[in-house]
Amino acid sequence: MRLGRRAVPAPPIPSPNIWHWPEVYERENAAQDADGAIWAALRETVPWDGLDVLDVGCGDGFHLPVFATGAASVIGVEPYPPLVARARRRVGDRARVLEAGAAALPLPDRSVDLVHARTAYFFGPGCEPGLAEAQRVLRPGGALAVVDLDASVGPYGPWMRADIPAYDPGRVERFFAAQGFSTRRVPTVWRFPDRATCEAVLRIEFSAEVAERAVAQTPGVTIPVGYRLHVRRAGITRG
Repeated sequence: MRLGRRAVPAPPIPSPNIWHWPEVYERENAAQDADGAIWAALRETVPWDGLDVLDVGCGDGFHLPVFATGAASVIGVEPYPPLVARARRRVGDRARVLEAGAAALPLPDRSVDLVHARTAYFFGPGCEPGLAEAQRVLRPGGALAVVDLDASVGPYGPWMRADIPAYDPGRVERFFAAQGFSTRRVPTVWRFPDRATCEAVLRIEFSAEVAERAVAQTPGVTIPVGYRLHVRRAGITRG
């Protein structure tokens, strides 16, 4: 097997929430998908027990231990060095964490069975280099599973679109369909332990104006949030 051609990687796309407020984002991760709907959809669609798993844009490794409970091996890839260090401390010897981006994976061809990315890099048009790299490292029959926010679902979706008015959720869905992905909508609930945590998370996710609107429109400590699970099996390419 060979490594892909090593081009000079582009600078990573900043993730201001987790880059600047990792402790608050840790509490956000704990609150997200409180009832395990995303994990259930993933297990049903792309079960990973006994397989080699790659988590792209793994951040500080929050999701790696879940994969490690059943996978044969787990690798996390993250371009931001402080998060790489946090992820390595979290997982110990249960997973490997490599400093790299989605468009230049430091793995051999056909070396993993599942590539997973959750709200990281794969946001629609423009992510074609990462799609090509995922295709390269997947074994035949393997799967790329992209979990992204469904901005067509309120209340979170309208807040997101207010901050990113150029983002068109329909265009993103059409992009993934053209690339050979299936799409499954996953309704979830974010559940926070207290009001202070809820407000802190909203304030790192949105601009000041939108965050204040979100805080005002969230009376308690739960927020319904829609996600989409896009899945493509290795060997399918379009566009």
